[in-house]
Amino acid sequence: MSVATSGKNIDDLLNTEWLLTNTRGGYASSTIACCNTRRYHSLLTGSLNPPANRIMALANCMEMVIAKGQVFNLSTFEFNEKITPKGFKYIKQFRRGTGAHFDYQLDIPDKTAQKATWGLELTKSIYLLRDEDTVCVVYDFTRVKEPVEFVLRPFVGLRDFHNLQKSHASLRAGWRDDNLVVRHDIPGSCELFLHSPSMKFEPDEQWWFNFVYRTDKQRGQDFTEDLWAPGFFKSRIEAPGKVVFWANLRSNKTSGPPRFSTDIEQLRAELHRNQSIVIASARTKDQRLGKLSLAADQFITKRHTNGDSDQSQRTTILAGFPWFADWGRDAFISLPGLLFSTGRFDEARSILTTFAAAADEGMIPNRFDDHTNTAYFNSIDASLWFINAAFQYLKATDDAETFTQQLLPTIRCIVESYQKGTRFGICADSDGLITAGSSETQLTWMDAKFDGVAFTPRHGKTVEINALWYNSLCYLCEFYNSRDKESAQHYKFMADKVAASFSELFWNENKHYLNDCIFPDGSVDDALRPNQIFAVSLPFSALSPEQQKSVVNAVHASLLTPYGLRTLSPDDSCYKSEYSGPQRQRDEAYHQGTVWPYLIGPFVESFLKVNDFDKKSKKQAAEFIEPLLRHLVEDGCLGQISEIFDGNPPHKPRGCFAQAWSVAELIRAYQLINN
Repeated sequence: MSVATSGKNIDDLLNTEWLLTNTRGGYASSTIACCNTRRYHSLLTGSLNPPANRIMALANCMEMVIAKGQVFNLSTFEFNEKITPKGFKYIKQFRRGTGAHFDYQLDIPDKTAQKATWGLELTKSIYLLRDEDTVCVVYDFTRVKEPVEFVLRPFVGLRDFHNLQKSHASLRAGWRDDNLVVRHDIPGSCELFLHSPSMKFEPDEQWWFNFVYRTDKQRGQDFTEDLWAPGFFKSRIEAPGKVVFWANLRSNKTSGPPRFSTDIEQLRAELHRNQSIVIASARTKDQRLGKLSLAADQFITKRHTNGDSDQSQRTTILAGFPWFADWGRDAFISLPGLLFSTGRFDEARSILTTFAAAADEGMIPNRFDDHTNTAYFNSIDASLWFINAAFQYLKATDDAETFTQQLLPTIRCIVESYQKGTRFGICADSDGLITAGSSETQLTWMDAKFDGVAFTPRHGKTVEINALWYNSLCYLCEFYNSRDKESAQHYKFMADKVAASFSELFWNENKHYLNDCIFPDGSVDDALRPNQIFAVSLPFSALSPEQQKSVVNAVHASLLTPYGLRTLSPDDSCYKSEYSGPQRQRDEAYHQGTVWPYLIGPFVESFLKVNDFDKKSKKQAAEFIEPLLRHLVEDGCLGQISEIFDGNPPHKPRGCFAQAWSVAELIRAYQLINN
């Protein structure tokens, strides 16, 4: 995909981002103006304990062409609300393929004619290597009439990717073999290796102060950073050719320096080959599905459990870029779209078995610590989404051995624990429905909380949790029906009890949709929210066909937007139309009207289901998802789907610029419509 940048407003360029990822949780990302607008933007953010402990290593570079005594600065930075220098003016086009590519054109004075100029043309290409924290930046000078000087000054962060660097940091540089090595002047730190075979390095240590990150400022966060430059690399360009700059991040416990390739064409071919494998796995010639498959691939990574050996690496799913790690809830909502729909069943098995092995007290971990890999069990729905994904895996692969030996024991443990009781007061009430939590806990996906205030309190019995609970019991009944009649009858009895209670407690006869939550004191939250859509979209529904259609109609009328479902009806007094400002303001809006693209999956499935998947409903559903398909290639982070959008038009993209379940559920919706 490509974007013509020449003549575009700088604000538009700064609002359009790109992302490259490796298989370790590392990434490179910035804007198509090459100006960082977030603390998370960088040429290289690597992971010391994949996919955790991520380090923003190399923030950016100052790049200059010197010709006929004139300096042409290719870079763009923001300082104190001033854009300087303005190298974006020389960028004619941005292209996203195996890497991120920027086509530059400079008008250089011609010494043979006082007013004449000639166009120096070059392409800057950024490649992130797979399976290692290495970035390769290639400057391909394709048109050179007279000799010019090229200067590159790297800006080093070498800090936790959530934090900001300041000039008191003790950074130093030294040589090891042919590499310039930057490290903190403290024991146990990581190291950044810089290497350029065709440029000469000149030591010139400098701190550059107060880089401004405008997106962080808009989010009410600290937004200025100091970056360190150990010096600059310099080369004389006399004819068309390539200048290559490498950077590699590694722990100082790693033995030996990195080995940088000298064959750039081979590097490109390997990256292209991987993309071809991803698309081939999806078994499709549909270009849109191919792009979605590549988007899905960016979230698939390796979790290192006991060192760095291949045997200790298990597949996992990062919930979103730039800041999320792997979350149980997100992983199992995403799994069908990211992996089943794209033919990646071995990786799906790895994720399912990894989380199954980490289960404790009948609960699947909802997340792992970003530094220590410690598992946290703070979710009621991650375990139920795990059951749904496990049964879908069995249906998609017929891998009965893995299912019965490694997944089924965990599934049964979850159901038994939820029935009898486990953490956070999770248990089945006398009516068979699952109740959990207190006013102090936030256990569902609507979990925004700030300074002790829960903005969407949902303790007690929630609609999607009990829809998932019923679905789990029905799956087990169906599975055992031809294998173990006694077990089948046991789960059928439980499911029937839940179905009767679900309809009685959650169906709102006056409003013709489902209540969202029943609190422990018996009071009802009947706000029109999208959580009820899962009671229709899941394979087993406790609702009558008429009730299912009524739910879909209510959600369609009040919650559907071009980019997904609102989290609250605009008619509600608590509705927030925009997700912006400081954290408290953003958290308050997170589930009070903000649009979530991932909800388009269950909505499309429900809409098609109640309309018998007829041609008319498929045509209308295709119109529902078209804006998200355009978003994939036109705005936000090119090639990705954002986490959220504002509730009101123009529905500006917000939050993470790349979200796993947003991509996953769009893939599922697309396939439901087109298959």
